[in-house]
Amino acid sequence: MMGYIPEETTSFEGRQEELARLDTALATHRLVTLTGAGGVGKTRIAQRSAARTAQRAAPRFPDGVWWADLSALENAELLLATVSDAVDLSDHSPRMPVEALCEWLADKRLLLVLDSCEHLVDECAHLVGELLTSAPGLTVLTTSRRPLNLVGEELTEVGPLDGDGADALALFTRRVTDSDPDALAGPGAARAAAEICRRLEGIPLALELAAAQVGPSTVEDVSSRLGFRFDVLARADFVWPPRHRTLRTTIGWSHELCAPVERLLWARLTVFRGSFDLTAARAVTSGGPLAEHAVAATLERLVAQSVVRRDGHRYRMLDTIREYGQEWLRELGEEHALADRHAGHFLELARRADALWSSSEQARCYRQIDDVHTDLRTALDHLLATEPARAAELAGLLCFFWTCCGHLKEARGYLERALMAHDTQGPERTRALCALGVTITLQGDYPSALQVSELATRAAAYDGDKEAQFAAAYLSGLLALLTGRAEEARDTVDAALAAVPGWAFDSPSRLRCHLVAVFALTGLGRLPEARARARELRQHCAQLGEVWTLSYLEYQLALIALFQSAPHEAAGHARTMLESKRLLGDAFGIALGLDLLAAALAAEGRGEQAATVYGVGESYWRSVGHPQRGTPELRGVREQCEATARALVGDAAYDRAYRRGATEYGRTALAAALAEEPPAQR
Repeated sequence: MMGYIPEETTSFEGRQEELARLDTALATHRLVTLTGAGGVGKTRIAQRSAARTAQRAAPRFPDGVWWADLSALENAELLLATVSDAVDLSDHSPRMPVEALCEWLADKRLLLVLDSCEHLVDECAHLVGELLTSAPGLTVLTTSRRPLNLVGEELTEVGPLDGDGADALALFTRRVTDSDPDALAGPGAARAAAEICRRLEGIPLALELAAAQVGPSTVEDVSSRLGFRFDVLARADFVWPPRHRTLRTTIGWSHELCAPVERLLWARLTVFRGSFDLTAARAVTSGGPLAEHAVAATLERLVAQSVVRRDGHRYRMLDTIREYGQEWLRELGEEHALADRHAGHFLELARRADALWSSSEQARCYRQIDDVHTDLRTALDHLLATEPARAAELAGLLCFFWTCCGHLKEARGYLERALMAHDTQGPERTRALCALGVTITLQGDYPSALQVSELATRAAAYDGDKEAQFAAAYLSGLLALLTGRAEEARDTVDAALAAVPGWAFDSPSRLRCHLVAVFALTGLGRLPEARARARELRQHCAQLGEVWTLSYLEYQLALIALFQSAPHEAAGHARTMLESKRLLGDAFGIALGLDLLAAALAAEGRGEQAATVYGVGESYWRSVGHPQRGTPELRGVREQCEATARALVGDAAYDRAYRRGATEYGRTALAAALAEEPPAQR
């Protein structure tokens, strides 16, 4: 495991004393909490500390440093899913999520950073307590405006920079000169900059907001206006503590300096919980005084004023600034209308992604859906409360994106909630039933999946919706395959395809039915027919740039090659499958592909390499919460090839190589497995 820490997008100034204290705390305590008011830089300090720890933590944290951003969570329902996703757990089992997470972390030695816990303090405290008890090698660093109040928690308070000190001035100066190198060249500029730092009490976010005003105005003008603002407010009846008052006053001052249309956009952008792109901003926030064509320029002005952060082509708003904008959105009376537009936009995005699923746009759509994961959840929550039929539609559309990308439990949870809220028969409900059946099947709960499949089949027949009928046939066929009923699987999908003739790529569910047919032919031992059908479909997938179906066709071709005693060919197909699964981030598919690759290597006579790859595969199976799985015919191949590998190198060497692979996980381990060269090239 390598870990993940967000990249720093701006320079880091000062804080050496805080970092040193944090280094000491992390070396001696298993739970450390950075506390402090909003805007003082808790996240940035945690980010820098985590990066420093990752660079020199191999002995203590060999399993890496991992970051979970909790700021986008409106409630605790998705806390476990967010933390699981952060540590690369793509649990496909029907276990309770906390059990799966505790088991995944139990033997690991890593640092987990939970950023922005203040709105979920009680829930975070409960979860962290469970994790620390279950995983003795785990250390947790949290950032929060309030402590978790757990036994053994080491508190490290983060205050503002010294308003009269060098670090505050350095931060303000760097932010000013980054946009205008000559802004501080005037004779009174240095004195004015120092005065700004003093008045803003060294609060980093306040300094950045003030620095953003330099350019349109001189440093002296900013200092003068800021001084007037504070003098006026000093006579007002504020109830906030001084530091909160200073930051809130600075944000309010920045708000006043915005043009009316900029304030409107600021308020409306707060409907986004995660990062967003310009297309989403235009679709959701335009209207009234804010014309659609004006959104881009207005957004850039908010970026220039540090109200919005930009990272490449995506934008994000800091929590403290979003909170202020949300108050204005409520004042405008636009909360519900913006939530409706937000949900509508993301429903349309899911519809487009589904329509493009069988095309060259498939991989891009997977990445796009993953980028907006937080806002899709927000949209689903809103639709569940307001329009259950559209919630059922959206949850159904996301099934093959979320299950592939490790969000299986979320997919099932939302589908079950949507089906409870929307009990009116129709295509949306039927497709949601089919999607629920797929998620339950992938969790291995076949009896429950069979019940849902029967409901979906009857509903699809009643609706007369062809896509729903293909979806129901796919679900029924998939279940039959995984429970050893290959002939029934073939008959089910062949009947559905014959009832509505057409090209395999006319719709996503039709294409999946064709894939089930190939699997069924292999399971029935009709290998030449299965191979010919797989190759034909693979050719079209390659021409169109479709990835998901292609990967499973390569899986079948690898299995067929093993059955036909062509291990070198099987290894080639397995590697191609793994490349596709790596592109999609499909941990379950990667586990299947590694088992096939290991079997092919064993059949080639490369016992030690096979054992190592089997070990890497085991780590992926653990990440999805299952023992080795797959269609029944794979089980025999796996057992035979494992026995072959043991016979080639002996039990002791096999076990050593297996353990070596099983301790690795992630991109590095997968790349090493894929890099194995065939004997002819070694």
